[in-house]
This record gives sequence, structure tokens and C-alpha cells, in this order.
Amino acid sequence: MPTTIQIEKKKFYTYEDYEKLPEGAPYQLIGGELVMTPSPIPYHQEILGKIFYELKRFVEENTRGKVYLAPIDVYFSETDIYQPDIIFISKDRLNIIGEKKIEGPPDIVIEILSPATAYYDLRIKKDTYEQSGVKEYWIVDPIQKTIEIFGNKKSKFESLSAAKGEGVVKSDLLNGLSIAVKEIFG
Repeated sequence: MPTTIQIEKKKFYTYEDYEKLPEGAPYQLIGGELVMTPSPIPYHQEILGKIFYELKRFVEENTRGKVYLAPIDVYFSETDIYQPDIIFISKDRLNIIGEKKIEGPPDIVIEILSPATAYYDLRIKKDTYEQSGVKEYWIVDPIQKTIEIFGNKKSKFESLSAAKGEGVVKSDLLNGLSIAVKEIFG
């Protein structure tokens, strides 16, 4: 039997409202608005899997922390609960991993653009990531076949590494991690 959402209709929602959604409900709380995010297409998931594999392998081999895939709730404020595609939390910050959610900014956030989420990923969520202290923000564009890594310098993202179609991107935070773009989109 399908689960129905039993939540009062409002113009502005908070984490208390968001908690009432059933587990797995396809929503993020962005600026107090419940934003439905449809299931990603297979190509998005293929890219997600490849990046996750590379990141998780590197992190585990070097005992650097933990890597998670969406959907997982990341709490930024009472009105901003996001589900980034992939997050990394360094081993010295594992205390932000709560029972129900990640309770603070991850060290790395990776978003794979899709038509339904690109506006939020490139604007609103990017600003939140920047201001909250996310150390690296990776934007993966499946259409352009690009990966760009931004580093947070004094609450402002600056491009650290970018590649289109060919080439390699490198993380500053995870020194030694490099990803061949061709392998991700191929």
C-alpha cells in the first residue's frame, strides 16, 4: 500500500515538518520549501556509482573518514536539509554523523547535475555549502562531461581543478586523489 504524506500544507517548512515525511520521500528542504526531487535517470546513477567507487576506495585505503550516497539527510539549518549525491566526512569530524542525519556540513559535497536539480545545485545549495563551511564542492555535469572541484577559501568557493571530456581532476582535501574524467563518463 503506497505511503501518503501526512503533512500540513504551509508556505514555509522547518526540520520539524520535514521529519514527518515518510522515510525515502523524494524531498529536500531548501530555504523552507519542500522541493520534490524525482528519481535520477540511469546515466546519472552510473556516474554516481563510478565516482562513489573511486572516492570510497581512496578513503578506505587511506583511512580518511566516511563516504555516503544519497539519499541521506544533511542538516544545515532548520529550513535547509539537503540530500547531496555523495558526501565525505573526515575521520576527525565523524561526530557530525547522527542517528537520523548528518548534523553539519560534510567536508566534501558532490552534486551530479540533472534538469530537475541543476538550478538548486548551482545556486541556492552552492551558497549554503559555501557559507556553512563545506571544504570542497564538486559539480559533475553529465551533459557537458565536466567535473569541477571548488575549494572553500574564507567562505567563498574558488575553482581548484576542472576537466572536460578528458583529463584529471584532483582533490586538495584528499591529497593524492585524482579522477580521470573519461573513466567517469565513459
